[in-house]
Amino acid sequence: MAVSDLSPALRASASSRPHPKARPGYGKRSVPEQCPPPEADFTLLPERERHIAGYVDALPEGAAMDIKSLAKSQPLYGQMAVGSALRALGVAGHLRHVRCLSGEGDQVRWVTRTFWSRVAHDNEWWHAFLAAEERRSAPMPTAKAVDPPEPAPAPAPAPVPASGPGPEPVYVPTQPTAPVVPQQRTAQPQSRPGLSPAFAALARLGRTDSRLALSAADCAALEQAAGEWFARGVDADYLTHALTAGLPASVDSPFGFVRRRLHDKLPPRLPATPPTPQATPVRRLMVECTECGAPGRPEAFRDGLCRPCRESGPVV
Repeated sequence: MAVSDLSPALRASASSRPHPKARPGYGKRSVPEQCPPPEADFTLLPERERHIAGYVDALPEGAAMDIKSLAKSQPLYGQMAVGSALRALGVAGHLRHVRCLSGEGDQVRWVTRTFWSRVAHDNEWWHAFLAAEERRSAPMPTAKAVDPPEPAPAPAPAPVPASGPGPEPVYVPTQPTAPVVPQQRTAQPQSRPGLSPAFAALARLGRTDSRLALSAADCAALEQAAGEWFARGVDADYLTHALTAGLPASVDSPFGFVRRRLHDKLPPRLPATPPTPQATPVRRLMVECTECGAPGRPEAFRDGLCRPCRESGPVV
C-alpha cells in the first residue's frame, strides 16, 4: 500500500471560490454527538474519497451539498468524480441524502438534506437515526387556547348631591368618524392564458439545469406526458426534481432524455378512496438514492442506494 494512501484527509481544500450556502432548510446536517476530528480521519478510504470526505467534514452546517457546488469549490475533482465519491461515501456509511417535509399547515414543502457522519455507520444505525429524525420533525399537537376570563365591571362612582341649580349642559355635536376602509390587496400578475402547469414546468427545466434545455416545440410535444404526472397528484417541484436528479455529465438529446424519464419515472396513480377508514400518518422523511436521487422509504435502501443502482454496480 502506498504511503500517500494513509495520509490524513485535508480539513479544507485550497480554493479561490468560497463554498456556497444552501437555501434555507437544505444542505449539510451533521449527526449529533460526533467526536472531535482526530489527526488521521478517513485514512481507510481511497485518496479521492478521503479528500472529498475531509472537505465535506470541514463545511459548516447548511452548506450546499449538490455535486455542482462541491466540484466548483474544490479544485482537484470535477462533477463526475465528486458524484462517484459521494456514492462511495454513502456506501461506506458516512452520509445519507434525505428528503424532509418542512413547514406546517398549508406552508409545507419538501427539502433535500444531506446528513453527514464523521464516523462510518451501518444500515441499522442509519435506519434508527432516520426514524428518530422523522419523529422529531413531526408537528407537536397544539394546545387548545383558553379564553381569558372577562374582567369584572368597575363599580359606578357614587352620585354627588347637587348644592343648587347648576348651568344647563351645552350640547356639542360629535364629528362623524370616517369609515375604516380595509387595505386593498394588490392584484397578482396573471400567467399567460393557455399555459398549462405541465408546459411551464418543462419550459423551466433549462433554467434549472442547462443540460435539459427544451425548445417550445419540445415542450408542446411532451406536455401531455408531463400533464399525466400532474393528474396523479404531483406538483411542479416534484416533477422538476425527478427529471433533473442524477443527470449524466452530458445529455446529447434533452428531448429524448426527458421523454424517457417521463415514461420510466411516472408515479403510480393513487386510489380515489383510502383502502382503510383510518387516516394513515403522512411520512415526513424519505431517503434519496445517492446515485440517482430516487426517493423512497428508508428500509428500501441499502448503503444509501436503491435496488436498481445497487444491481447496476458502482460508477468509477
